[in-house]
Amino acid sequence: MMAARRKKEPKFAHELLDELIRRGGSAAGLLGSGGLLHELKGALMERMLQAEMDEHLGYEKHAKGESEGGNNRNGASGKTVQTESGPVRIEVPRDREGTFEPLLVPKHVRRLEGFDEKVLSLYARGLSMRDIQSHLRELYGTEVSPELISRVTDAVLGELKEWQSRPLLPLYPIVYLDALFVHVREGGQVSKRAIYVALGVAPSGHRDVLGLWVEQNEGAKFWMQVLTELRNRGIQDIFFICCDGLTGFPKAIEAVFPRSVVQTCIVHMIRASLRYVSEGDKKAVVAGLKTIYGAENASAAEDALGAFEAKWDGKYAAVGKTWRARWKEVIPFLAYPREVRRVLYTTNAIESLNFQLRKVLRTKGLFPNDEAALKLCFVAIQRAQQRWSPSPVWRQALGQFSIMFGERFTIEI
Repeated sequence: MMAARRKKEPKFAHELLDELIRRGGSAAGLLGSGGLLHELKGALMERMLQAEMDEHLGYEKHAKGESEGGNNRNGASGKTVQTESGPVRIEVPRDREGTFEPLLVPKHVRRLEGFDEKVLSLYARGLSMRDIQSHLRELYGTEVSPELISRVTDAVLGELKEWQSRPLLPLYPIVYLDALFVHVREGGQVSKRAIYVALGVAPSGHRDVLGLWVEQNEGAKFWMQVLTELRNRGIQDIFFICCDGLTGFPKAIEAVFPRSVVQTCIVHMIRASLRYVSEGDKKAVVAGLKTIYGAENASAAEDALGAFEAKWDGKYAAVGKTWRARWKEVIPFLAYPREVRRVLYTTNAIESLNFQLRKVLRTKGLFPNDEAALKLCFVAIQRAQQRWSPSPVWRQALGQFSIMFGERFTIEI
């Protein structure tokens, strides 16, 4: 016969739970904002602080050592700390020599773990200061000052600086380069800024934003500075660099990473083409463009482009001209197996990132300075990266990379 299943021991005595329910009176009185459990949290925190003081002094409160000279208790100071369930008012014990350093609620700390994360999460969604205040009012039942919110978000500036200068891997098989635009109020006038974004795909298939930079305009010269910085931070080789059709971009890339294949981003090409197309024709035009970048090879792609022009030049001659003007940078990926093509022209990586960034940047509208724009982008990136995972076709592409770039493929899989 099987042994009888051991009865699970309750975590708390039933008498204690019954007493809490009795004193709470109702669900709201027990679990609601400012309820009994919230008060209990404060009482537990104070008891833990007293235990820390006991450990610090070497004897319990009211014990004999209290009156034998040396360091003693010296009353307490009131302090309000923000917690997951709202603000809690507690009394923090003090010692006469001022050497007590609480671990539970360190000196000068008024926010316990969880509060800052909530503020940054709301900030990463692009909420305004007023919206963040409103949400925190609902979460904590108290007013949180704009100064406090600003201090929380400004705390990421140190992280941003470290992140921006961190060492990088020696090899990224693919790096995507793109720029977003924001408006900044400068000296009473509003001007446009380009935020440069470099997104690398590591040999493991994981995506990593390599850095953020801000400049007045997007230009190949500044992109060369960005690439030089990436090289100085440890990147030795990149197989493919995907970018838009900015004039001078290929030469800037060649100057820093001469062995990299420059591939014009197909998504950018499609988006540029659709600027000329009426809403009713967009679906048909996209289908026609797919025959070009989905062709078997460069020769077949050029034939497909000719067929596209024959059909659409009467209405949208600018589309064919756009593809022909950038043809040299459009076709490189057609020389590679389909596993490699898919991770190059299926640019979900950069498009997903850009969607997240544009979403939060659009809600802000206007930034007081460049630093504010970079700060918001950084927080949004940290939030977005939590949901990223390697492409399901990456392992196949990696196998092709090891064959095509054997002498350069020096990493361990």
